[in-house]
Amino acid sequence: MIPYPLRSFALKSHHTNPHRRPVVLIDTAVLTAENRVAGFELGQTLAIYRIDEHNQSTTLMLVPASKRQMVCPKREFLDTHEVKMLPGAWNKMRAQQGDSLVQLQLRHLPGPNGFAQGLTMRNNPSTGELRFESQAITQDGDTYTITTVLANTDTPKPYACEHKLTWSVGDLFATVNTTFINRSDDALTVDMLSSFSLGGLTPFATDDAPGRLMLHRLRSIWSTEGRLESEPFEKLHLEPTWTGHAPNSERFGQIGSMPVRRFFPWVGVEDTQANVLWGAQLAIASSWQIEAYRKGDEAHLSGGIADREFGQWFKHIAPGKSFAAPTAIVATVVGHVDDLGHALTQSMVKAVDAQPAIEQDLPIVFNEWCTSWGKPTHENMLANRDKLKDTDTKIMVIDAGWTNRKNPEDAQENGDWNVNTKSFPSGLEGISKDLRDRGIIPGVWFEWEVATVGSDAYEMTDAQLHRDGMILKVGTRHFWDLRNPKAQDYLANKLIKQLKDANMGYLKVDYNDTIGLGVDGAESLGEGLRQHIVAVQDFFRRMRRELPELIIENCSSGGHRLEPSMMQICAQGSFSDAHETVEIPIIAANLHRAILPRQSQIWAVLHKCDDAKRLNYSLAATFLGRMCLSGDIHELDDWQLDIIKQSSLAYRDARPIIKDGKSRIHRDMGLSYRHPTGYQAIIRESVDGNDLLVVAHRFGDKPNATGNITLPDGNWSVKTNFGQKDLLSVKGNQLSVNAAPNFCGQVLVLSKA
Repeated sequence: MIPYPLRSFALKSHHTNPHRRPVVLIDTAVLTAENRVAGFELGQTLAIYRIDEHNQSTTLMLVPASKRQMVCPKREFLDTHEVKMLPGAWNKMRAQQGDSLVQLQLRHLPGPNGFAQGLTMRNNPSTGELRFESQAITQDGDTYTITTVLANTDTPKPYACEHKLTWSVGDLFATVNTTFINRSDDALTVDMLSSFSLGGLTPFATDDAPGRLMLHRLRSIWSTEGRLESEPFEKLHLEPTWTGHAPNSERFGQIGSMPVRRFFPWVGVEDTQANVLWGAQLAIASSWQIEAYRKGDEAHLSGGIADREFGQWFKHIAPGKSFAAPTAIVATVVGHVDDLGHALTQSMVKAVDAQPAIEQDLPIVFNEWCTSWGKPTHENMLANRDKLKDTDTKIMVIDAGWTNRKNPEDAQENGDWNVNTKSFPSGLEGISKDLRDRGIIPGVWFEWEVATVGSDAYEMTDAQLHRDGMILKVGTRHFWDLRNPKAQDYLANKLIKQLKDANMGYLKVDYNDTIGLGVDGAESLGEGLRQHIVAVQDFFRRMRRELPELIIENCSSGGHRLEPSMMQICAQGSFSDAHETVEIPIIAANLHRAILPRQSQIWAVLHKCDDAKRLNYSLAATFLGRMCLSGDIHELDDWQLDIIKQSSLAYRDARPIIKDGKSRIHRDMGLSYRHPTGYQAIIRESVDGNDLLVVAHRFGDKPNATGNITLPDGNWSVKTNFGQKDLLSVKGNQLSVNAAPNFCGQVLVLSKA
C-alpha cells in the first residue's frame, strides 16, 4: 500500500479560526528531492504535493482540512483475478501512478501512447520528463504563494515549468498560474500547456472508487445558460481499464470568442461517498478545454487553453523566453455542488469591490430594448423615467438603435456610431443631461468590437481580423483587430471620446457572434485568437482608466461571456437573452454557481396586458441578482406601477443578502426549461447567518409538487413579503412550498428571531 502521511502532520499555528489562519506548513519542510511529500494548510484546504516514487511526477492534491483523517493509503498493484492470471511479470500491474501538476506537450517530443492521440495530449513524454527542481513559499501581506518549479534538464533542449498556487487568508479558493520557460538555445513549440492540474481523485478510497465519482458541468446555449449536468464517471467511460492501459479523457470546452457556449469553463468532481467536491474555473475569454482523465485508480482534472488538437493552438517560445497560461481558480469543499460554486465565485469579489461606488448599492437598472425594440427616442426615455420616479431605479440605458442608420429598420448597423438626431435631437449629450438632472445615471449600448454591413467602418478591412489571408466575416459582421493600433485609435475616438463628451455613466457592451476557431497574425489560429482577446480586455481596462466611474455591463447575446476574466473587468453581466420567458428564474438560479449574483443582471419585461400574477412572477426572478426593468413601463396603469414600487422596496431589504450571501438551489421540477413544471426555491443566507432571502417560483402542473425545506437552525420570522402571498409559509425553521397558481412567484426576507 502507498501511504499518505497526513495523519501524523501537526498543525503549527496559534490561530483558532480556520478561516482567518495564515498558511501553515503541515510538515517540517517544503517539497525537496528528499522530502517527497509536503503539505500546506490554506484555511479550510490542505494542499498536498507528492513526488511519485515510480514515475517521478509531482502531483498536487487538494483535501478539505476537515476530512484529513479520512485520507486512505492506496493499493500499489491491481489485485483482480484477471490480472493475477497473467503470466510472470505481467501480473504486477500498477494500480495508479503520479500525475503531474503541469501538463505540457512540446512539438519536438512524441505524443502520448496507449491509443490516446486524438483523445488527449496529457501525460506524454514532454510531461513525463519533467522532474521536481524546487519549491518555495512567499508572503505578501495576507497572500501566500507556493511556487513549484519542474524542469527537464537532461535533454539537448532543456525547459522548465513554474507552477504558482496562490491563496489569501479567508478565501475559500486558490488560484493557479502556470508558466512555461524555454531554457534551451533553440525556439521550442508548445502544443499544449495546462493552466491547472489536480490529481489523486479520490484520496478517500483505497481502490478505483467504483460508483462514487461524479462529474459536474454547466451546459449552456443561447438563452438557456447554466444547466447543471451531473454524470457518474462510469457513464462517461471514465473507469480504468482492467490493466490500467489505454487512458481515457472526457475533454470538453469551447472554440471561439464566446467562452460560454455549450459549456461554462467550470467543472466539478464529486466523491459522493466522502461528500467532497473538487472544482475549477478557467479565467479565459477565448478557446478553452477541461479534461477529466483516468488511467488507473485515481482520476485527474486539468484545463487551460484549447490545445493544438482541440483548438488549433500552438505557441513558439524563443530561447530564454516564457509563456504564461491563463489563470485557473481551484477549490475543494465538503457538501453540495452549490457549495463548490460559491467557493469558486468568491474569486470575483475583490475585483467587483473595486467597481464604481454606486455599484456597491446594487442600483436598479432600466433598459429600453424591450420597450422600443431598436427605436429609442429622447422622449421615450424621459417618459419611462417619469413612470419610475418613485422606485430605486438609478440607471437608464439606451439600447441598440440610437445611431444614424442607412437602413432605419436595422438596429444592428454598427461601426460608425453617429447619433440619430431625429430620435435624439440634442444628441447623446442632451439625453444624458436630462437624465442626470433627474437623478439618473445615463447609459448607452455599443457593440464596439465589430463593424456591420452598411457602415463605413465595415470597409476598413486593414484594421480588421483576417483568417487564411481573407477578411473574417460572420453573418453581417467584421471584427476589429484590437492588436492593431489603427483599430484602437478609431475606437478611442468613436467610443471613449463619445462616452466622455456625453457624460455617460454606464456602458452596455454587447457582442453578438463568435470569431470561431481563430485568426491570422500569430503562429497559429488559436494563438491569434488568444492575443486578440487579450487586447480586447486591455481596451476594457483602458476605458475604466480613462472613465473611472464608468459602469460596464458585459453582454454577449446574453450570457456568452460570463467567465471570470470578463466578470473581473466589468461591473455587471447580462444573465441571458431570455428577456421575458418562463425559464428566467431557472437560468438566473443556475448562474449562482458560475458568477456572483450581485453581477447577474436579470430582466423583468413588463407589459400593460400583464396581470398581477405575471408581474410578480417576472419581478420576483430579479431578486436572484440585479434587477433590470424593461417593457411597456410608460404605458402601465397605476396599480401595475404600485407592484413595481412594492418590488423596489422589497429589493432594498434583499440587497445586502444578494450582495454577500451563500445560495442553495432547491427544485422539484421536470427536465424541460421551455415548458417547466413543479417549483424552484432558492435560499440565500447572509454572511452573519441572521437573515435569509427566499426566492420561489411555481411553474406548470406537476403532481404533488409541494415540499418542505429545512432552513438553518433558528426561529425565522418574515421581515419582507413580496409577490404571491400563499406560495410560501414559514414555521420555525421549516419552509413550506404550498400549492398555488401556476407560474407565480414570491420573495421572502427572513430574520432570525
